This record gives sequence, structure tokens and C-alpha cells, in this order.
Amino acid sequence: MSYERIGGAALDYRLCEYDGSRLAFRGPKRSLDEPFVAALGGTETFGKFVPRPYVDRLEDKLEMPCLNLGVMSAGLDAFASDLGVLSMAARAEAVIVQAMGVHNLSNRFYTVHPRRNDRFLRASDQMRKLFRGVDFTEFHFTNHLLRHLARYQPDGFILLMQELQQAWVARMRLLADRVGKPMVLLWFADHGPDEKRGFAHVASAPFGVTQDMMDALEGDMARTVICRASPAALARGYEGMVFADQEALAAMQLLGPAVHQEAAEALEPVLRRLLKR
Repeated sequence: MSYERIGGAALDYRLCEYDGSRLAFRGPKRSLDEPFVAALGGTETFGKFVPRPYVDRLEDKLEMPCLNLGVMSAGLDAFASDLGVLSMAARAEAVIVQAMGVHNLSNRFYTVHPRRNDRFLRASDQMRKLFRGVDFTEFHFTNHLLRHLARYQPDGFILLMQELQQAWVARMRLLADRVGKPMVLLWFADHGPDEKRGFAHVASAPFGVTQDMMDALEGDMARTVICRASPAALARGYEGMVFADQEALAAMQLLGPAVHQEAAEALEPVLRRLLKR
């Protein structure tokens, strides 16, 4: 297993912005004057440590510009409320939306940062009543918060997860409605959604998203694409990734270029059919 050793340097993502959006995206900045496909998602779509993420590889296959609108650690809130993203997605020929975790979105129990959705801002009165004795000022990230609650107050955690999962489905429908274009839901993980029914293994990415939730969106999505990384791709690990030595642990938590290739291959026939309509 190999990777690119680059000392203290890092992969240049050539971050850019588009008119009307408050988010920073992976560059280079693309023209919106010709037909394109838009891809919305979190860290995996952004392609952290990956020189050519699945969006770039799909562009090669379709021979059509594919706009990478992935944002590091993003949840659905980053896109559903960003007028610039909604405008670009509405102009696209088709839109891919990665299934992102349920924990990075505001809900009745807590509020997240509107752009950096992994940042926990505040707990509601309802949250404080459910988890009495918890000092929420100790938490700055949603992942840390939910893992703590799952361990020390599992009964309350189950109720919280039900709220998050319901909010996720509702927010996905809202996003699809606001975009108004054929939307492809992409599952991109090292396991399938059918392995996460109920509350088993909810912490694995995408956090809390289950097969039942994917099924609930069947009428709202043009298609659903399941990219479950193959054993062969997983065996290649972070081969081909670019990161500094101190980033090795973080890189090991992400899917490598071989899985991005599989995602592009899974998306290609679906997008071709949509684009012919």
C-alpha cells in the first residue's frame, strides 16, 4: 500500500467561490455557460487527499463538465439554504447528491453552523430536558457530541436519532424540491445501506443513514446509486492519495482513489440515461 509522501506540503485544492454562494468549493473554478452536471456532497465528494475524485472521473466518462460542489464536513443544511448552490444546481442538466450524515444538520434538538455543518452551536430546551446533566458547552463538533450521548445516555440517544433521521428525509425532499432538476442520490461508503437498518452501526459514515431512509426517498429522486466499495478497492487503501505525514491518520479514515473510480463507474450509466431525456 502506497501514498504520495509530500513532507509538510498538502494537496492544492485550488479553492474557489461562485457568485451567490457563501461556500468554498474545490477548483479550478468552472464556467457555467455550457451544459454541466452538478455534484453536491461532503468530504468524499470534495475528495480530500484524492487528486482526482469521482466527480472528475465521471466528467471524463461523460465528456461533459461535472461541477464539484462538495464541501468538507458538510451536511444537507450547507446546500439547502445556499442560494448560490441552488441556482447552480437548477441550471444543471442533472444533479448528484451524496448521502451525507444525519448529524450535521439543524433540528429540534440542536443547531449547527449554517456553512460548517459539523460545528455544534447550541442545544434547544428540548435537548436539555432530554439529556439532563449534560454540559453542552463542552462540545464543539456534532460527531463528538453524539458519540458521547450514545455511550452515556443511550435511551435519549435513540430518541435523538429518530428526530435526526426524520429531519434528514424531510431536508432531502426540500433540497430536491428547491433544485427542481433530476437528482441522483449517491450512497458512497465501505458498506451498503442495507447493513444499517434500525440503529445498528449508525456511527459509520454516512452517520445514521439507513436503507429505510433511502427507500423513503424513492419518489423524490430520479435514481439511487449504491457505491459499496469492493474488497479489491478497499484493499488498495489510501494508495494514490496525497497528504503530509501528519495527515496519515486522517487519510486512513477516508475512501481512496480506487473507490472513487468505482463511484464514477456506477454513476456513468445512470447519468447517461438521464442526460438523454
